[in-house]
Amino acid sequence: MRYGEAEIANFDPERDLEVWPNNHDKRYKITITLPEFSCLCPRSGYPDYATFTLEYIPDRYVVELKALKLYINSFRNRYISHEDSVNEVFDTLYAKLQPRWMRLVADFNPRGNVHTTIEIDSATMEKESP
Repeated sequence: MRYGEAEIANFDPERDLEVWPNNHDKRYKITITLPEFSCLCPRSGYPDYATFTLEYIPDRYVVELKALKLYINSFRNRYISHEDSVNEVFDTLYAKLQPRWMRLVADFNPRGNVHTTIEIDSATMEKESP
């Protein structure tokens, strides 16, 4: 196994998804495009590909980009649905970053004549009742 494959195979978001202090008090938006997301369909095993666009207004933290790349690449050999993968990425990043606002858009490439786009926006999420 090459060093990159080992980093991806052993990536643990709790341990390895590094965040850095945000050194700025002003409100500003960060946009990150991840055009090579891939995972495997849990039913067929066929590969699914997507472009993820992450936008957020940081509060105390910003995400370290290499760690984000490794996290996204860790889905490559996982059997996971579109919905589950997007929700997992959003929830993990939202918990780690605790941003003022965050949106994640996943635009999956068409497969079998079906095109899927999933968007999660922290401003429109319903709060769970206690």
